[in-house]
Amino acid sequence: MPKYFFHVRRNDVFNEDLEGIDLATPELAFEEATAAAREIVAERIRMGDPTDGDTFEIMTEDGSSVATVSFRSAVQLN
Repeated sequence: MPKYFFHVRRNDVFNEDLEGIDLATPELAFEEATAAAREIVAERIRMGDPTDGDTFEIMTEDGSSVATVSFRSAVQLN
């Protein structure tokens, strides 16, 4: 099963995900990143911290980019 890494970029700061997560498809990685972003945003709102500009940069083990998930888009209502 492929491993996906959810690196976080906050403005100009890049925080590397060193552990990653095993998921079957890139679509599942996108869904997992979206759910995680929602949880992080909810926690930051409770703490009074800003969330503007934060994104997950989803990458495979070989460093290929899969998708970018902005925290803002993860909580937008359709």
